[in-house]
Amino acid sequence: MHIVAVLALDGVSALDLAIPCQVFALVTGPDGAPAYDVRVCVDRSTEAMAGPTAPFQVPSPYGWDGVLGADTVIVPGIPSERVPDARALRLLREAAEGGARIASICTGAFALAHAGLLEGRRATTHWRFAGALAERFPGIDVDPSVLYVDEGRVLTSAGIAAGLDLCLHLVRRDHGAAAAASAARVLVMPPQRTGGQAQYIEYPTPETDSADLGETLHWMRHKLREPLSLADIAAHAMMSRRSLARHFRAQTGTTPLRWLLAQRVERARELLETTELPLARVAEATGFGAVETLRHHFTRQVGTTPSAYRAAFRR
Repeated sequence: MHIVAVLALDGVSALDLAIPCQVFALVTGPDGAPAYDVRVCVDRSTEAMAGPTAPFQVPSPYGWDGVLGADTVIVPGIPSERVPDARALRLLREAAEGGARIASICTGAFALAHAGLLEGRRATTHWRFAGALAERFPGIDVDPSVLYVDEGRVLTSAGIAAGLDLCLHLVRRDHGAAAAASAARVLVMPPQRTGGQAQYIEYPTPETDSADLGETLHWMRHKLREPLSLADIAAHAMMSRRSLARHFRAQTGTTPLRWLLAQRVERARELLETTELPLARVAEATGFGAVETLRHHFTRQVGTTPSAYRAAFRR
């Protein structure tokens, strides 16, 4: 079973700590058995104090050295100015050298930086602390605008809620879109916000009820196979194209056509996992039309071809 070690350092954010424990516990395999063994690893000599005001301690049967036997190690947020214990940093490096996948939530990126795991890599953290991370560690390419960054064996995410996106992304990598979507439904959140989506999405008070795009988003999801244009979407939302673009970015963090493209790729993932439809039918059902177009966009967003994805995740 895939072991996920959540490294609770002193001052750990309580919500950051709970997110991976909750998400990975929801995932089951085809036989209904848990897909992950989640372990919270603490300093057994003191137990981690949840911060910043330390309202409680975090007891656990697993010590910090539990990260050495893990397949994935996740570091929740800690106070950005605090330098983690040298032993914890050494164990993080050893886990990474041993092949573990290392990820951070929010300011947990500072721990990865202190351990030297982000040097020469692109990374993110909460936008409020991105400047401090870049200043203290100039060898890191800090992107303050995205929800998470996937560098393969090392991943970082933005502020608290983006930890949910990161964990669902890891579930999607391990077990496919259907498993991630199932966990997302239980969490009552969207199944996928892409890593490149903006951290800080505005939610302005709508000028009129028509400024709420919920109905239009629902309509777009049910029209994926049709060749929707920006004019079609604007007409359904009863807005000008300029107004649509402004409200769409404020409410989703992206443009209408990029959002539509992401939804089509996500639907293609589901069909590849759960049906035996030939690629031509999948392309037609998702609005890509041609297999070549499906393959191009799917490979750009997922990192592998539709055929390889089906071979890996077909249930």
